Amino acid sequence: MTMGIKTPALGRRTFLQVTGGGIAALALGSRGASAAAGPVRWVSPRGTLEVLDDYPYWVAKKFGYFGDVETVIEPGPLEATACVKLVDQNQSDMGFPSPGVFSLGLAQGMKLVSAWEMGAYDVFDFAFRKGEAPKSLDGLKGKTIALGSAGWQAICDPMFASSGIDPKSIKYVEAGNSWGPAVAQNKADAALSWEGLRAQWKGQGLEFDYLIGRNFSKLPANTFVMRRSDFEDASKKDLYTRYLRGWAMGLEFGHLNPRAATHLTMQQFPGLASQMKPPVAVESMMQLANVFRGDFANRKGWGWHDEAAWNLFFKTIKDIGQTTQDIKAADVVKNDYVAGANNFDKAKLKADADGYKLPDDYASIDVEAIRKGL
Repeated sequence: MTMGIKTPALGRRTFLQVTGGGIAALALGSRGASAAAGPVRWVSPRGTLEVLDDYPYWVAKKFGYFGDVETVIEPGPLEATACVKLVDQNQSDMGFPSPGVFSLGLAQGMKLVSAWEMGAYDVFDFAFRKGEAPKSLDGLKGKTIALGSAGWQAICDPMFASSGIDPKSIKYVEAGNSWGPAVAQNKADAALSWEGLRAQWKGQGLEFDYLIGRNFSKLPANTFVMRRSDFEDASKKDLYTRYLRGWAMGLEFGHLNPRAATHLTMQQFPGLASQMKPPVAVESMMQLANVFRGDFANRKGWGWHDEAAWNLFFKTIKDIGQTTQDIKAADVVKNDYVAGANNFDKAKLKADADGYKLPDDYASIDVEAIRKGL
């Protein structure tokens, strides 16, 4: 059933407002400080795990790259800031927010740090009906953008502002889970999208043209955030290093053999097969992998934050009034885990990736052809 579209109240207070009862109902269990040795709980910002975005996790689980670290992965609610709230309230250990949502949490006083830069390029795009995509963001002035949650405005506004466009010239509508179809149904001019979702929407019959974020945006993308108290607790450094090493190894595997990483993830969620045939699924995964890897020659490994991009982001959101704080990247984005997490047996991992037996419908996919179209 298609959800109706309503014009939301888009103040910062609205973005951050979730009742205490709502959070309690959404959390899958809380952890006290005494549970430090327990599972590392990671929460998605999407409201679902049935996507290809988390392929490094499923690869790491399959091949045992987390070692003896117990892990829990949770879908979280769709509400934009829920994943940072759950981390802040000790109900998850790591969340995966956009920079805008992370900054809103900081503005609310949440004691969080970003410990792992998943998106080296900006992951966010804008989708348009076929033939209606403008040549640049300037073409969105006065237009209406559909969002899944009102809080996603905190993603869009900095993208416009950093490109010299007044965010007040843009209109937004909140359309829930039907924000993509809202464009197809002429209820909005464009929709916020992201890499990976582009291919998934295509598999669902939503044929759009796009402005691709990595082609115009210099802003960072989603990261793993954790409580500052955990980051500063020396007794937890080894636990989180080993945990993030699992993600790094999953990312490396996906770079070496995207078809295998896709197949592994699709096996976790058979329902995805009804939405995406193998070629579309591999394309979706490769869109994500491209963003996760970024300009790898100029990074210091998987998970490394580009401090200059973060300083640009924090300056931009203050300039547009999204925050009143002066935030320095060095204070809240940390590369302390990068060296340890990237310290793994690359020869063994390559052997794992090369040795994966693909079914025929995946083995026949031309990876290089997809790569050229990214």
